[in-house]
Amino acid sequence: MSTAIRDLRDQLTEQLGRVVIGVEASVEALVVALIARGHVLVQGVPGLGKTLFAKALARALGGEFKRIQGTADLMPSDIIGVHVFDEAARSFAFRPGPLFADVVLVDEINRAGPKTQSALLEAMEERQVSVERSVLPLPEEFIVLATQNPREFEGTFPLPESQLDRFMLRIDMGYPSRATEAVILGRYGGVLAAAHAALESVALIDRALLGAARAAAERIHVSEALSGYLLDLAAATREHPRLALGLSTRGVLSLLKAARVVAGLRVSEFVTPDDVKQVAPWILSHRLVLTPEATLEGVSDAQVVQGLLAGTPVPR
Repeated sequence: MSTAIRDLRDQLTEQLGRVVIGVEASVEALVVALIARGHVLVQGVPGLGKTLFAKALARALGGEFKRIQGTADLMPSDIIGVHVFDEAARSFAFRPGPLFADVVLVDEINRAGPKTQSALLEAMEERQVSVERSVLPLPEEFIVLATQNPREFEGTFPLPESQLDRFMLRIDMGYPSRATEAVILGRYGGVLAAAHAALESVALIDRALLGAARAAAERIHVSEALSGYLLDLAAATREHPRLALGLSTRGVLSLLKAARVVAGLRVSEFVTPDDVKQVAPWILSHRLVLTPEATLEGVSDAQVVQGLLAGTPVPR
């Protein structure tokens, strides 16, 4: 059995660990998204190193990094690009926006208006953008990392279900432990250029390893019983009394792809229900829409996911 998936995880953990401390669990989720070609929603309060995390990823992949700051006046043309008139050629030329990069960080995505958020839908799903009458492809390894603060609602626009569903998984970044924060203070507390120096130390991972990891994930066997378990989970979300919107077919496919990668991390040749249970909080939490009554009662999406996993029979 190929160990390419585990080797990729180890290399990324080593390189990103040179910059961002104490994010091993987040790196594992990121490996799942990279291998499955999915996008990532990073949720957490400001100041936890989310931007540094995205920059380090771009450097490790050897790709171009672009940052988009979500604001209420941000327009679709600000991220896609515009046609400008070229005096020398006497014609209009397209000037691409920051969306044309390998790793795109959309910071505070929920501060951008609905019109601008909708401009990301085609890019995230089809890896292309339509500009006037032209369809322009995005880079081969295009990935969106979007951040949002779950505790601040003033001046924000909640992400529509269609966009949330295009994020393969959600990573919840919490406060670091005391020991981890002490290391951060020691590393970045004295030298202003320390973060830049840390980014410069990130080495390029073997790009062939990413292709090998993807090929290895595709070879991992999914039994008919396991597929039935995934379908039972999806049906349970659609019939749950506390949910107004259940799991989409795209979500079920994301659950399957993520479980395959996690099975590969165990160097296993087949997917088990435990693999599904491990990735379910990443895949399901942001896709499930609670009923107004459940929200008023203080029920969280994480609680609903755990209840679904506990209540759905696993195949023998």
